[in-house]
Amino acid sequence: MQNSIEHTIQILERTPHTLHALLNNLNEEWTEKNEGGATWSPYDVVGHLIHCDEYNWIPRIEVVLSNSLVRTFEPLDRFAQLEKSKGKTINQLLDDFIKIRFSSIAKLRSLNITNEQLSKTAIHPELGSVTLSQLIATWLVHDLDHLTQISRVMAKQYKDDVGPWIAYLKIVRQQ
Repeated sequence: MQNSIEHTIQILERTPHTLHALLNNLNEEWTEKNEGGATWSPYDVVGHLIHCDEYNWIPRIEVVLSNSLVRTFEPLDRFAQLEKSKGKTINQLLDDFIKIRFSSIAKLRSLNITNEQLSKTAIHPELGSVTLSQLIATWLVHDLDHLTQISRVMAKQYKDDVGPWIAYLKIVRQQ
């Protein structure tokens, strides 16, 4: 598939509604459990997605598009949601995510990014030089990665209950 902003937006605009359909009004047993240790629960992931929309995707796109001679991304606190989400319910986070995501998509569309601009670069603090095209593609894949993570975390809640079918259920065998 050819990477395009419109193809990307097709997924980006569906992610909040997909998560809302999956997680809204669920028992905390589903939304608060993780895979053990320092792993994230579905609740944590939704908070992370909100934080990324606020401080990562659009701000970094704006850095790439700027006329500054030095275009360097600020480091992202990938764990900020652990504090920022405290005291909120999963339903509140889901509603917040819908609002911020549609604001992000509106901003993305308003930038009217051209094909020439997609090859502009900036410096990522860990990865070095990246293009705008790569950044926007990563936004989409980041969403899909976290949708997979949430599904895996939830499936593992029943790992011990599926009996011999575990042989057919790769999602619960993944580490």
